[in-house]
Amino acid sequence: MTALPTARAQDRPAGTGDTARHAAAIANPVLRGFHPDPSILRVGDDYWIATSTFEWLPGVALHHSRDLVNWRPAGGILDETRLIDLAGRPDSGGVWAPCLSFTGGLFHLVYSDVTNLSGAFKDVRNLVITAPSPHGPWSDPAPFPSHGFDPSLFHDDGPDGDGRSWALWMEWDHRPGRHPFAGILLQEWDRDRRRVTGPLHRVFTGTALAHTEGPHLYRRDGWYYLLTAEGGTSWGHAATVARSRAVTGPYEPDPAGPLLTSAGHERLPLQKAGHGSLVATPGGEWYLAHLTARPLTPLGACVLGRETAIQRVEWTEDGWPRLGGTPPAGHHGAALPRTTVPGPRLPAAPVPAAPDRDDFDLPAPDVRWSTLRRHPDPSWLTLGERPGHLRLRGGQSLGSTHGQSLVARRQQAPDADFSTLLDADPASPLQMAGIVHYYNSGLWHYAHLTRDEELGRVLRVGVCDHGAYTEPAPPVPVPDGPLELRLTVRGAEGRFAWRLPVPDARWRTTGPLLDVARLSDENATQGDPATGHFTAWGFTGAHIGLCAQDLTGASMPADFDWAEYRETGDGAGERP
Repeated sequence: MTALPTARAQDRPAGTGDTARHAAAIANPVLRGFHPDPSILRVGDDYWIATSTFEWLPGVALHHSRDLVNWRPAGGILDETRLIDLAGRPDSGGVWAPCLSFTGGLFHLVYSDVTNLSGAFKDVRNLVITAPSPHGPWSDPAPFPSHGFDPSLFHDDGPDGDGRSWALWMEWDHRPGRHPFAGILLQEWDRDRRRVTGPLHRVFTGTALAHTEGPHLYRRDGWYYLLTAEGGTSWGHAATVARSRAVTGPYEPDPAGPLLTSAGHERLPLQKAGHGSLVATPGGEWYLAHLTARPLTPLGACVLGRETAIQRVEWTEDGWPRLGGTPPAGHHGAALPRTTVPGPRLPAAPVPAAPDRDDFDLPAPDVRWSTLRRHPDPSWLTLGERPGHLRLRGGQSLGSTHGQSLVARRQQAPDADFSTLLDADPASPLQMAGIVHYYNSGLWHYAHLTRDEELGRVLRVGVCDHGAYTEPAPPVPVPDGPLELRLTVRGAEGRFAWRLPVPDARWRTTGPLLDVARLSDENATQGDPATGHFTAWGFTGAHIGLCAQDLTGASMPADFDWAEYRETGDGAGERP
């Protein structure tokens, strides 16, 4: 990250902290549904947030704002195989913890590509790319130090800086008897040659919270501030700050404890608060973008995954950052995340609401859609072959980590409806198409058209729970021709339905009520917390989408005329 401006007294707007003096309040989370590990950056009047995408493409989701209140999706950065190839990446592997920075007229993006994360080892390639704009064109990736993950760059710019750049990352130690989070490493980064140079420094080994990761470095008033994530990525998650007069350390932790955490406050609406980055406005107002999650019940299933929130930051007289504003109702901790935060003194920059319905009239998928482990390609996804339709050609099964034909969007609210109009004519039980509620290759619910040898064309509901596949209801014979499919989600309950696309047709439920809580970070994660070695991780949140499979290899086409995602809010809509 670039060095940020000092918040001098004359830069602070009168009445800072008074909500009435701000144009609008920030409502958290600002990025809802699966947007973890935010890296926030200001360049001029533009604010950017880059977040992790793991096995989903395009890699590194990008959002833009002019006021820190309203955010619009700006697509993904890693949108071609040259920049990232995720074929075969394990569930919750792939693109981790990006860092977006700017210096010398170029944006720099550093990111991890995780090829293995189970057991004692983490196999990681850290990479860096540059571009004159967040929209590219991006350079070919250059290798970045890779004996750990969560890489970042710090550019010591500004009137008091020397213009040098520094690489940071956490080191992973697989050896038995040692804590695997071995500390934060720092080494000078040669921007021209795109490689590290000079001595390697271990600048921080963390606080008692341990699990030190996600480093970001800043400079203010002659101090270097190291912001890290600690406490693990679940309920004990936190953001901590240490500082030093020299960039190479030693770094002293804030004696007041974490800058941010929700640990020990199980009824807070924003849980797992941690892993963040800082930004300052031109007027010297500071904010922290951070990871958070909204469980369905206290310390329960986080179906929506890990999201992004923003907190206001103020500075003490002795130079430590603190969360500003009023603590959450009923709580008194200064480091607790707030759902409503005073916005900055910036002109309001509203963003038009995205339409609920996508009629697939554009030449490429809308930015709200993601694909799984492979980039869109005419061999399996087209929007012009049948005008006004998204055509998917059947790929591998939902249990595969290669060649899936799946287009999905994040579930962003506990209560939502998703529907589509599907036209497909499977000729075999090995050909399928429909709508899927997907967490990972071993956790999903799937309503799909297929063919039965005796019943003809049928609608089936499949459930995969940690790889165990069942069909909890008999197949339902359906007529030939287009069919509307719907998924209704209300908190921990979900159900599929279908109807004919004719006036006044009624929805007919198919299959039982389904346990949506199984499609969560908590259910996906399996392993031994005592050792820190896990066989499976859950980092991605639930997605709802469209898919097609053809296990005969004939690439059966499935045409989707439209898709609609509608949030009902607080359970007000029809029950499943």
